Amino acid sequence: MFVDQVKVFIKAGNGGDGIVSFRHEKYVAYGGPFGGDGGKGGDVIFEADPGMTTLLDLRYHRKIIAQNGEKGKNKRMHGANGENKIVKVPLGTLVKREDTGEIVADLTEPYQQQIVAEGGRGGRGNCHFKSARNTAPKYAEDGKSGQEFTAIVELRVLADVGLVGFPSVGKSTFLEAVTRAKPEIGDYPFTTITPNVGVVQTKDGRSFVLADLPGLIEGASQGKGLGHQFLKHIERCRVIIHVIDMGGEDGRDPVEDYKVINDELGSYHLRLLERPQIVVANKMDLENSEENLKRFKEAYPTVPVYEATTIIHEGLDPILRKAADLLQTTPAFPIENEENKNTGVVYKFEERKKDVEIKNIAPHVWEVSGPKIDKSFDIKKLNTEEDYYLFANRMRYMGIDRMLREAGVEDGDTVQLNGFEFEFVEN
Repeated sequence: MFVDQVKVFIKAGNGGDGIVSFRHEKYVAYGGPFGGDGGKGGDVIFEADPGMTTLLDLRYHRKIIAQNGEKGKNKRMHGANGENKIVKVPLGTLVKREDTGEIVADLTEPYQQQIVAEGGRGGRGNCHFKSARNTAPKYAEDGKSGQEFTAIVELRVLADVGLVGFPSVGKSTFLEAVTRAKPEIGDYPFTTITPNVGVVQTKDGRSFVLADLPGLIEGASQGKGLGHQFLKHIERCRVIIHVIDMGGEDGRDPVEDYKVINDELGSYHLRLLERPQIVVANKMDLENSEENLKRFKEAYPTVPVYEATTIIHEGLDPILRKAADLLQTTPAFPIENEENKNTGVVYKFEERKKDVEIKNIAPHVWEVSGPKIDKSFDIKKLNTEEDYYLFANRMRYMGIDRMLREAGVEDGDTVQLNGFEFEFVEN
């Protein structure tokens, strides 16, 4: 089964917590703090595997989670780092964040690796907090959370040259004639529903990768037919071979077909039209082919046309030589973020989510919430007097004391934070 797009959840490992420990050894006076640091959380790494051709494995493993770092140990020993999670994918794989559309990995080289989610840093043990004023600190840092997000993993066929055109114009026959690939060939539309790839060897010794891609129809850029399922694969190609049924076998007009296909390429992404295009007039053995070719040249006098009859392997060598020539002078086209596509300008207002929010939920009762609070405080770890002291200092450092006063909190009011209640005392 050919699978070229999968949605997965990615979670890098959390850093291990530092620990509170003190040195207790015979003949060692004033041993002092001896707690070690937590280990770093494991990264999530994607690796390009040349032996893979589909994202089928990810379809059945949609949660990718790296190992957490271990807690620190006594005697200032560092906790073990979490093991990285390596995910093998085919060449040509893109990894994008679902929320922003940002491309976090573009794997085009064999065995290329890319970190897509970084593990959290380990917390420091209490040995780091010793000072002249506090020679026996009883607190340590918590490990930081690893990155996590939902990602769209896409496979975009890694080919130098792509065959485009309406269904049943002879693209699969062309691929079979010039490579050892064996695509399905039939006399009905959309015979090819997945990309087929083969290696072309020209008579002068040059070679390149050719992809037979599913046929286009009018409206493909809006998702009709195979739509984006086809168009995204051609973004990897540097040269386009545009195959036209010049015989008009299915009753279509080849002149109109050429315009429709180029309109769809331009509507999907304007940079597709920057790629050099070789126009192939196929099926020149049919009755109306000569007349249609004459009309085509009148309509597009500046477009070079290569005549061919792919079913009998006629006229193919000049096309392959031209494609090899163009590849020598055409650079690779980088894949751009979805938001950079020229699809028009849309202005919309989205209120930014507040990091810290203070609500008056009852008379003299206030609630403090927000993502910054969830990330910074773990009430379960308030066990000692020093933990509470550190908690109060952090509240003051983050400006929450000031925000409470500005919201109208008075001396003696109750403040709720992550399920914990405390009394606000005005100094």
